[in-house]
Amino acid sequence: MTVAAARDTRTHEERAGFVPRVVAVPAVIGLALLVLPLGALVLRVQWSTLWGDVTSPQALSALGLSLATGAVATLVCVILGVPLALLIARSSVRTAAVLRALVTVPLVLPPMVGGVAMLFLFGRTSWLGGVLGEWGIRIPFTTTAVVLAQTFVALPFLVLALEGALRSTGTGFEQAAAGLGAGRWTILARVTLPLAAPGLVAGIVLCFARAIGEFGATALFAGNAPGVTQTMPLAIYTAFNGAGVSQGTAVALSLLLLVTAVGVLLLVRAWRAEAPR
Repeated sequence: MTVAAARDTRTHEERAGFVPRVVAVPAVIGLALLVLPLGALVLRVQWSTLWGDVTSPQALSALGLSLATGAVATLVCVILGVPLALLIARSSVRTAAVLRALVTVPLVLPPMVGGVAMLFLFGRTSWLGGVLGEWGIRIPFTTTAVVLAQTFVALPFLVLALEGALRSTGTGFEQAAAGLGAGRWTILARVTLPLAAPGLVAGIVLCFARAIGEFGATALFAGNAPGVTQTMPLAIYTAFNGAGVSQGTAVALSLLLLVTAVGVLLLVRAWRAEAPR
């Protein structure tokens, strides 16, 4: 056995550790539970009509609305999420724990609850909705409501990803830059954010993917009006309930969302691999 082969064998043994081999059985079952439904989806795709299904007027409308509102929601998340992540990362341990818990709440809440909460905040019977109504502004069941619902569910992904990156980089380089006379904005733009760039990009990508895949909060808060609030997830749901686009189009859109999700995961993995250690 060569030295390289022996080293590879030793590395494999170190990674494997001393986990009982029988653990592989439930592990494989769990993996099958995750992969087989996706495989069943791919098998149901009508490849001969795939292009026509994806490019049908209803599908293009839902796809365009999802991409447009997802991009706007991601931009809003960047504008609001970057300062929030900075605040959490540079706060005391107790304050950061409280803020992080508040940011995490939308991740553990059922999306439907988020939609109901936003209705209670922006609806016509709420105090804020009443004030906006006096100014002629109506948010529920509009495209703006889609963006707000997507922002509500996607913002934690960006904040938590960036906050983790900021904490891992520490403040040593910032202190060195300050010692050399750099101002706060210069430090932020040329030291803090560049060091945390992999976490920021990963957060943005995950944020966009979560936004275009949002269903529950959007359905309750924005409704399901074609061309106005009907995003891809809502179009898929409508099709499988016997209305709107055909089931072939619904399967094609489902495949498109699946491909998008896989692409997002691969992009995030690539950025993490290139992140400075």
